[in-house]
Amino acid sequence: MILVTGGAGFIGSNFVLDWLAQSDEKIVNLDKLTYAGNLQNLSSLTGDSRHYFVQGDIGDIQLVPQLLKQHQPRAIINLAAESHVDRSIHGPEDFIQTNILGTFRLLEAVRTYWNELETQEKQNFRFLHVSTDEVYGSLTLNEPAFTEEHPYQPNSPYSASKASSDHLVRAYHHTYKLPVLTTNCSNNYGPFQFPEKLIPLMIVNALTGKSLPVYGDGQQIRDWLYVTDHCSAIRRVLEAGIPGETYNIGGWNEKPNIDIVKMICDLLGETYPNSTFQNLITYVQDRPGHDRRYAIDAKKIERELNWRPAETFATGIRKTIQWYLNNQQWINNVQTGSYREWIEKNYTGIAQ
Repeated sequence: MILVTGGAGFIGSNFVLDWLAQSDEKIVNLDKLTYAGNLQNLSSLTGDSRHYFVQGDIGDIQLVPQLLKQHQPRAIINLAAESHVDRSIHGPEDFIQTNILGTFRLLEAVRTYWNELETQEKQNFRFLHVSTDEVYGSLTLNEPAFTEEHPYQPNSPYSASKASSDHLVRAYHHTYKLPVLTTNCSNNYGPFQFPEKLIPLMIVNALTGKSLPVYGDGQQIRDWLYVTDHCSAIRRVLEAGIPGETYNIGGWNEKPNIDIVKMICDLLGETYPNSTFQNLITYVQDRPGHDRRYAIDAKKIERELNWRPAETFATGIRKTIQWYLNNQQWINNVQTGSYREWIEKNYTGIAQ
C-alpha cells in the first residue's frame, strides 16, 4: 500500500492511473479537491478496490494520522500543492498554507508514524516529495541547466513556497533521519492538465476561436516533460533512490513559449486545415517577475537510476493535442464546473 497526496490533480491522477496500470499494489489517494482536483480524471477506476479515495487536506492533523494508522503505507508520494504562478501572484496565502504549513503538518504526522514502525518496515519506508525546477530561479540564455547543486533562488510566491517545503523535507531527513526523497521536475504537459496552463490553454482557446495570449515577447524558455515520463521517473526514484538525495527530472526539451504556441497552431491545422490559428496569437503584458528561462540537467537520474524520458516533445505534444481533441467533454465539464456535480453524483460516499 502507498499513499498519494494530491492524487486527483493533473500529475497526481496521471500517476495513480499509471501506477495501477502497472501494479496491483493499492493506493490511498488523499486530495483536497480544490479547483484543479478532479475525480473525473479517475473515473476509469470506479469500483476498483485497489484505489481508495479520501477527500481531505494534508494539513489535517486528525485525518492524516488516522489514515496512516489505518492503512500502514510503505511509502508516501507527496504531490499535493498549489502550483500556478499567476494564482500565487494574486493570492499567495493559499500557497503558504498548503505548500509550507501543509507540508510541515504532513511531515509531522509521517514522522510519528514512521517512528512507530517495526525495524524492517522502518528501513523500507520512503517519503517522496515532488517539487519543481522553479525553486532554482531563472537562467540567462547561455547559463548551464539546473543541477541538483544549484542554489535556490525562487522568484514567485509559488516557487518560494515550494522551496520552503523542500527545505523542510531536507531538514526532517537531517534532523530526524526520516528517509525522504526529493524530485524537482521541469514543466509538465499531457492529459488532464487544467486549462489555465500554457499548453492546454492554447489548445482550448484555439478550438473555440479565442485569442491565444502570450506573455511579453514569448521568448521565455522552459524545459518540457511529458507527464507519463514524469510518472515513470517518480516510480524509479521511489524504487531505487537513495534517502536524502534530490533528483532533477527533465525532458531535455527546451523551447520558447512562442514556439510552443505556433507548434500547437500548426498541429491543430492538420485536423482543421482551413483554420488560421496563428492569427489568434495575441501578445499581452508580461506577468510580474516572469522568469526568463528554466532548464533541467537530468544527468544524475540517468547516471544513477538509469532513467530517461521516453517521449520527445514532438511525440508528446501530438499525444497531448489528440487527447484534448478526443476529450472535449472533459474540457467543457472543467470550464463549467459540472464536474463538481459529477463528483457529488458519483462519490456521495467519499470518506471524510
